[in-house]
Amino acid sequence: METDIALSLLKLANRILSSAILITAFSMCIYILRHNLRSAVGRAFSILLASVMVVYLGDVTILAVASPSSMRTWLRFQWVGIAFVPAVYLHLSDALLNVTNSVSRWRRLAVRLSYLVSGLGLLLVILTAWVVQDGVLVSPVPRLQAGPVFWVFTLYFFATVISGTMNINRARVRCLTSASRRRMAYLTVSFAAPALGVFPYMLLTTLPASLSAAALMTILLLGNIGIAIMIVVMTYAVAYFGAFNPDRVIKYSLIEYILRGPLVASLVLVILVTVPRIGTFLGLPGDLVTLFAAVLAIILMQWAVNLARPFLNRLVYRQDLEEITWLQELDTRLLTPSDLEQFLENVLSCLAELLRVRHAFVVTTGEEGFHIEAHCGDERGAEQFLESHDLRPVLQVRQTDPDGDVPFTVVDGYMVRPLCTQSRDAALGLLIVERWPLAPQVGASVETHVLDLIEQAEVALEDSRLQQGIFDALQQIMPDIERIQKRRQLMQYVTFLPQPINRSPIDDPAFSRWVKDALSHYWGGPKLTHSPLLDLNLVAATRKEFDGDPVRALRTVLQRAIEALHPAGEQSMFAAEWTLYNILDLKFRQGCRMSDIANRLAVSESDLYRKQRAAIGEVARMLVNMEERATSS
Repeated sequence: METDIALSLLKLANRILSSAILITAFSMCIYILRHNLRSAVGRAFSILLASVMVVYLGDVTILAVASPSSMRTWLRFQWVGIAFVPAVYLHLSDALLNVTNSVSRWRRLAVRLSYLVSGLGLLLVILTAWVVQDGVLVSPVPRLQAGPVFWVFTLYFFATVISGTMNINRARVRCLTSASRRRMAYLTVSFAAPALGVFPYMLLTTLPASLSAAALMTILLLGNIGIAIMIVVMTYAVAYFGAFNPDRVIKYSLIEYILRGPLVASLVLVILVTVPRIGTFLGLPGDLVTLFAAVLAIILMQWAVNLARPFLNRLVYRQDLEEITWLQELDTRLLTPSDLEQFLENVLSCLAELLRVRHAFVVTTGEEGFHIEAHCGDERGAEQFLESHDLRPVLQVRQTDPDGDVPFTVVDGYMVRPLCTQSRDAALGLLIVERWPLAPQVGASVETHVLDLIEQAEVALEDSRLQQGIFDALQQIMPDIERIQKRRQLMQYVTFLPQPINRSPIDDPAFSRWVKDALSHYWGGPKLTHSPLLDLNLVAATRKEFDGDPVRALRTVLQRAIEALHPAGEQSMFAAEWTLYNILDLKFRQGCRMSDIANRLAVSESDLYRKQRAAIGEVARMLVNMEERATSS
């Protein structure tokens, strides 16, 4: 009785572990494809994980089917993964050696031949009984029997895996830095994981049916535990290849992904498999208990990950903990344009309630003059007020007398007051409030609250302007930071100094800003004549049409990108699908003012600025597509 219970527990544990390895391999494959697709090492490792997934998918499925014919089908399906594991081993080891600048035509030929041999072996498994044949389809583990040439495939399997291991050891020796050697060492130690995960299912074909079930299940259990750990270690080492982010970012991203993805999924799997049995034993409704347990586990795991974040920061960042903590706090405290608008709207609503008025708005200055930053009440009336009054003298008075008081000025039924920096040396914008009955005086009990709200608006505007300056500075240095990260990644492995990296303007983080600048000087100006967009292959190809004139070529390219956004049918100023095209046409090609465009399109100026950013983004996206087509052709 006790033996039966122990065997049942071993079977259950193996089933859970096989499913967990399948989940882990799938999750790690998705992660590598997402972050390391540009790396040959990442692509080869993804194929290796896919082969392991096929084997374990067959293992998990076989335990759920009862038909002998279905079992045979899935047992042969496992050989899709088993057959190609040796070839992928050579492929991965060759890619690792290539990273260290050890390129071999013979090794590449060996990789191609190994894929050919693996494909031939798979055909023999599917179509003949030479490699494997019908075998034992009973407990504890259904398995096929070895065929006449099974030993040939076994020799091929071991020869390629050993060759791959030797190649990786060579790659480790060739690494230049201690960090790269350490990662190669991780790969060398864990490199056997996929082979160890696949080989038992191949080895089962040679085992006698008389082998102890408990011993067999114990061996598989111990092997599965080691394989799950080594797959994660391999993924950790491979994640650095082809990734140009700092090491700390890669490490933190992978750890958080494992905690929120494979770990949570594996925990839910354990609950789905074990809780129904426990519920039945306790006389509880199994489905209901399982549902609540799974939901509770998902919620608690997310909470636990958030709770463990400080510990993860200390574990991953260590020397940079103070700076990283500051950056994370900065991320939560930054004022986005939407945050600023919402905050100012709240301030204006409080002001309107205190002063018992219906309309109030804040305007700021930009390249296009005054525009509404936030409003309370009738936005259309605020726009008409801006269009019909020149408010620049109010700001100019403040600039000529920065140390004086900041009073309200009466302008046609509205009270206008400059909003200044905390040092009172510059104006940030204007607060415009509908004139209240006793304006410009207010009661002593109300004045303190009004001044406090105005100060809050000034602080928010000043902080937003400072943050925008930080963003502009970051945009300027981001290309250099990216180039440094690329060189840093390359120099960890290669044995020569890399040549300058040729980058297309479309790969630069500042590409959208360059598009906006070029459009703003569409008919001429330094932002067009000296634009980095002149380096586009698309522009170089178009110059032939204009006797080598690069500026006319760039203007034509921009025009074609705009026209590519032209909707079908007759142009309309009010149809939603025409909005982005109309903004580009009116603003940049016809040179209309933003206030005039807002009137023609029947939208507010604040909404128009948001839509203009979206329109420029679409032009940038279209230019990327056009550049990629031009480069490929």
